Amino acid sequence: MFKSILVPIDLADTDLAKPAIATAATLSQTWSGVVRLLNVLPMTPVMLAEYVPADFDEQQRQTSEEALAIVARESGIDPARISSVVRQGGIYHEILEEAVHMKADLIVMTSHRPAMRTYFLGSNAGHVVRYAKCSVLVVRH
Repeated sequence: MFKSILVPIDLADTDLAKPAIATAATLSQTWSGVVRLLNVLPMTPVMLAEYVPADFDEQQRQTSEEALAIVARESGIDPARISSVVRQGGIYHEILEEAVHMKADLIVMTSHRPAMRTYFLGSNAGHVVRYAKCSVLVVRH
């Protein structure tokens, strides 16, 4: 049923992602599926561009790729069934784009407990749930 699972990860808080990774691992094993870990890097604001090194974005990407490789190794998922990718842009937009690109059957992501501010502004998880073309499983921490 779920052959292709996308797991967005915030590398600033990998502990928050552990329940989603564990859930994706179980589902991928049950359905003989594959898991893709995704990290989204924000765009460097134009007004800061002159204050950062010319290769700042590339350094950020490389650091993120290395961190995702560590998370993948520690996930317990068979290395042949897990991959990772780093994208740059708006968080929920890039999650939705990657899900379409990889033809995901399921997005598994964690979300903080709702706070009053998220009821008015929305959250990345909320946007993904509303606009994803595949099933979305939100795992509470």
